Amino acid sequence: MHGIETTRGRPDLARIVADWLVAEFGYPGGRTPDQVVARILAPPDGPEETFVLFEQDRPVGTAGLRHDDVASRPDLTPWLAGVFVEPAARGRGYANALVRQVEAFATAAGVPTLWLYTWTAAPLYARLGWQVIGPETDRGKDVVLMTRQLSKQS
Repeated sequence: MHGIETTRGRPDLARIVADWLVAEFGYPGGRTPDQVVARILAPPDGPEETFVLFEQDRPVGTAGLRHDDVASRPDLTPWLAGVFVEPAARGRGYANALVRQVEAFATAAGVPTLWLYTWTAAPLYARLGWQVIGPETDRGKDVVLMTRQLSKQS
């Protein structure tokens, strides 16, 4: 059994998310957990939200919708970002649930297209209907750029 909450509804979760993201993804240039907390809790720039998935009453994963995520691609927005599930909780479909939660939030906000980048999880996203656009570089790291059409553009 799992549930999903937002950091806007539960700002106390922002520190947990920030610690996960800094530990898992790192931030060249030294972005600290405090800076990540500030970004999570900042007023949104368009439709933005951070979701936290719970297993019973324990937070075990996160994913977010962000206005921007790759500095080299300011033309693309918004982004599925920061998808993370604690190692001990992996293999239970939680990443899928988090991705679908972000997609549903974006769809409800009228977002027709989402973007993401990954260096390890392209097969996971492809199974969920995401399309590979091609290679990209983010902060000096080679990544795969992907997109997902949520609705038809008029």
